[in-house]
Parts: sequence; structure tokens; C-alpha cells
Amino acid sequence: MLAEAQTTRVSKFLSLVLRHKPEEIGITLDENGWTDVPTLLVKLAAKGHRITHEQLRFIVETNNKKRFAFNENETRIRANQGHSVEVDLGYVQKQPPNFLFHGTATRFLDAILAEGLKKMDRHHVHLSVDEQTAYKVGSRHGKPVILTVKAGEMVADGHVFYQSENGVWLTDHVPTAYLIHE
Repeated sequence: MLAEAQTTRVSKFLSLVLRHKPEEIGITLDENGWTDVPTLLVKLAAKGHRITHEQLRFIVETNNKKRFAFNENETRIRANQGHSVEVDLGYVQKQPPNFLFHGTATRFLDAILAEGLKKMDRHHVHLSVDEQTAYKVGSRHGKPVILTVKAGEMVADGHVFYQSENGVWLTDHVPTAYLIHE
């Protein structure tokens, strides 16, 4: 298989091209975010990321965040969420737990408490079911802070939630009234 460092490097590059910059390697995503696996493998190799289909399957199956998915016969691949390019992932509205969590860095806290959680350059605000995951997300951006989101109240007030294939909860915006910061 791949060494851990190579797996991480390829996984991060896949996130870039399947979520944000498919043009970086000259692939196209269809309206639902899918791209052709054989073409992807050729284009990855041309950019110095030479992997086999089996190695790609290993990355998809072992990615701890379940960022990627194959279609049923593994001829197409896409990122599960987090796109900044326009795609329709076919999410279905779903009832979230009463409370969800959002990890961020303390340097963003004042803006969030003033304006709520915004999707920024992504399609949705990303929320976690547990504080540990939120903490890890916040840690990637600096000194972490965890916000509790009153998701049950949001739904009662007409806000819509979705859940991606990898379990991440998604919504368009979390107004400040639904945030708890302790």
C-alpha cells in the first residue's frame, strides 16, 4: 500500500481538486461533483501523485473523515462535502440532534458571536455531533474553541439541516441566537 505520509499527501491533494480546484489537474466535476476515476488517476500521475486504483480505494476507505466516495462500480469519485465549487450533492433534509458542535479558532470568536456561523466560501456551515471532532477541527485553525449549536431550536424555527455521507451536519447559517459559548 502507500506509506502514511504519501496517503496523507495524496488525500490532501484529492481534497483540493475534488472540492475546490479541479482545474488544478485538468479534470471536470459533473453537476453532482463526480469525476471519472481513470481520468483522475492519469491526471494525478501527471502532477506527481502516481497511484493505482487499489491505492485510491485504500485512501477512500481509510480516510478518517470519510471525505470521498465512489459510485457503486468505482468508476467515478467525488468529495462528500466541503466544496467551494458549485455542485449539487443531492442532500436530503434531515432532523438533527438537539445540539451540534462547531470547532473554530479563538481569533474568529468575536466575529462569530456578532454575525453567527457563516458558510463563507463553502456551500454550508459544517457541524459535528461530538465535541471531540469539533475540537480537532478548531485545532486546525489555531487555539480551539467549541461552540454549541441549538440545532433542535433552529429546526423548530424553520431552519434546514442536511447530513453528508460521512456524518457531517450541514446548514446554511447559524444565527447568534442559536449559539452557546461557555
